[in-house]
Amino acid sequence: MKKRTKYFKSLKFRIMVILIILGILPGIVVMGMVIQTYEKKAFDLRIGSIEDECGVLCNLLIKENYMNNSSSQAANSKLELLSDIYGGRILVVDRNYQIIQDTYHTDLGKVLISPEVLRCFKEGSSRYTRHEHTITLAFPVMSPEVQQPQGAMLMMISAGEIEDTVADLEQKGILIIGIIAVVSILLGFILSTILVKPFARVTRAIEDLTDGYQNEEISVPDYRETELITDAFNKLLNRMKVLDDSRQEFVSNVSHELKTPMTSMKVLADSLVGQEGIPEELYQEFLRDITAEIDRENKIITDLLTLVKMDKKAADINIQHMDINQLLEDILKRLRPIADKQKIVLILDSFRPVEADVDEVKFTSAISNLVENGIKYNVDEGWVRVTLDADHKYFYVTVADSGMGIPEDSLERIFERFYRVDKSHSREIGGTGLGLSITRSTIAMHHGAITVFSKEGEGTTFSVRIPLSYIP
Repeated sequence: MKKRTKYFKSLKFRIMVILIILGILPGIVVMGMVIQTYEKKAFDLRIGSIEDECGVLCNLLIKENYMNNSSSQAANSKLELLSDIYGGRILVVDRNYQIIQDTYHTDLGKVLISPEVLRCFKEGSSRYTRHEHTITLAFPVMSPEVQQPQGAMLMMISAGEIEDTVADLEQKGILIIGIIAVVSILLGFILSTILVKPFARVTRAIEDLTDGYQNEEISVPDYRETELITDAFNKLLNRMKVLDDSRQEFVSNVSHELKTPMTSMKVLADSLVGQEGIPEELYQEFLRDITAEIDRENKIITDLLTLVKMDKKAADINIQHMDINQLLEDILKRLRPIADKQKIVLILDSFRPVEADVDEVKFTSAISNLVENGIKYNVDEGWVRVTLDADHKYFYVTVADSGMGIPEDSLERIFERFYRVDKSHSREIGGTGLGLSITRSTIAMHHGAITVFSKEGEGTTFSVRIPLSYIP
């Protein structure tokens, strides 16, 4: 059942249905138009022929004064002949609606009041109606000198011949439609198979790729559509390869970062165990080093846990309406002792009062990371400038420094986890290599964006843009 349902949803089946509809529908429309046109034409020709005959006969009836004396042999013979030719019945009615002649000789002398006769007397022109198998024609009997009809001639003929021809045409049309349907199904099956083949090749190529049978990009350039699909898939594949390489590098970096403090602690502990009579000062120094390595390990684990929490879609965020000017002042106040040790000047430029919806803890952490990096990677007696501005929709925080700058080839990677521009210098300074990654995740949680501009030897500028109003 599932297989059948899947087939009905397939592109091949839908192409077949479209081709069948395109084959049969025009045939049905054309057949209907042909039959309708033939039927109308046949009836018009029959009526026209009868009206001509009736016109000649009416002139004869006027000439023979038939409405006053219906015993005219010539007129009666003509009426009988016309009735036999068309296989119908002719009634002649005078002004009193009395039947004075009936080719069936059954209703002579009777009164006939029918809609056709009434309209004929009233309008003075011929009228005809079509019933199920009969055509009824009422023709006025009138002299050119007299405006009013002197009588009416009612002619009823069978329409069976025309209807039989129409029925025969319908049967042949149905047969032709059936043939067209069969041919459409066959052509639809063949064409849909041909048209869908490239898509099947795309599917097989993707399956082979996912099963590991090939490592290169796929290419099915048969149609523009298959080319677009394969191009999109190849882009996705390349992106996945980049993500996989990044994941492997991340795992390798995590392993290395966690192993380094452990290795240091083991070396220090082995040194203590392997020596006897160690002076208390050396013993305490080793313990301090071990404590520092434990703190470093704890910092790495804490940052990793922070990143894991931020990676979750339902990450906790405690939004409050805050005074951003005051927040930045508090951040710089807390970091000024660190800056003073390195003789770095911290500057805050606020262009206007700004209030916005932020998570105080996370926002403070993100900006603190940027300012701390500006202090750590600065030159002696340098500066870090924090600028605050806003418009009607966003507020902007810029953190610029006079530091060593970032090489151009590293700018795209500085937000990667554990990535360090200068690994040896970074290890001397300290840190886990996760600060900028945490900062970017924090700003993304606020629906903001962060960009960086840097030139080696001339300093770095981080620009943060965050909406004034947080919309969950």
